[in-house]
Amino acid sequence: MQELKAFNEKRSEIYWWFSSLFAKELTVADLEQYQSPEIRSFLSGLGENPSLKPAIDRVVDALNRQIDREDGQLELSADFCDLFLKSDKESALPYASMYIGTTGLLHDKPANEMDALLEKHSVAVEKGLNEPADHIAIELDLLGNLIIRSNELEQEPHFEAALAEQEAFIRQHILSWGPKFSAKCQTLDKFGFYSAVVSLLVAFLELDCQYLKGE
Repeated sequence: MQELKAFNEKRSEIYWWFSSLFAKELTVADLEQYQSPEIRSFLSGLGENPSLKPAIDRVVDALNRQIDREDGQLELSADFCDLFLKSDKESALPYASMYIGTTGLLHDKPANEMDALLEKHSVAVEKGLNEPADHIAIELDLLGNLIIRSNELEQEPHFEAALAEQEAFIRQHILSWGPKFSAKCQTLDKFGFYSAVVSLLVAFLELDCQYLKGE
């Protein structure tokens, strides 16, 4: 079980990394870190899995092109705003409610469900992220918390039940709309960094569900 807990730590870190990418624009310091050997090694490690490699190749390609982009940080921030912060027609809004139920209309059910889960698990939304609870960054942050807290369990049946709960959460609350969100990002993101990240997220979620089912 210790090996599984060590792997859980890596899983939670990956989901928190994804969450940070959707929570706010990358700073100059962030982008410098993305060119570091540590981050490039992390991405290369993920790319060793065949199901993740196509999306990883796209992320790395975008990061390589970002180096030579004039006013790169400002341009990538503009990409973030254009893709995630405008109207539904102009952007791929990162809320579950945009893709579940009545297509293209914000409604309360997904956010209310996430609010209830955040309260149930006593997880606070990061200060400064003034978004409805069905925002992708909030859902991914909660998932990271569910994973790391399962490491506190000592009895194997309880631990296995927690893994099953994580799979159910992924399927019900993220994969239920993530592919549609990703498809819209692909059509709107001209530079390609964020659309590649979303593709990687969906591929990782699907791979994670296979792991959680023991496949």
